[in-house]
Amino acid sequence: MHIAHIVVTLLAALMAGFSGAVLLARAQWIVRALEDYRVPEPWWTWLGLAKAAGALGLVAGLFVPVIGVIAGVALVTYFAGAAVTVARARWYTHVPYPLVYAAPVVAALALGYAA
Repeated sequence: MHIAHIVVTLLAALMAGFSGAVLLARAQWIVRALEDYRVPEPWWTWLGLAKAAGALGLVAGLFVPVIGVIAGVALVTYFAGAAVTVARARWYTHVPYPLVYAAPVVAALALGYAA
């Protein structure tokens, strides 16, 4: 169970870190999506930094578990908020995308609890 927790946590951190990096790099496909969802541009940097911090927190949580739990809960909350934002913009077919990023975080939290 411990190996599974490490692998899933690193996968979750990689996914969250990638998501934050493409937002901070202003990749055209993510910019277009944020504009479609009507997310104010001044928020973009902060949102990218939040995802990057969450990714770092997940990795740190492998050494200090309470940090990982806090980062995991924050990331799940972030991605749930992203799903709500997408739904409010009426892009219902895009709602699963933030949930795909939340799923490994939830799994990492569950595996950490089970370990």
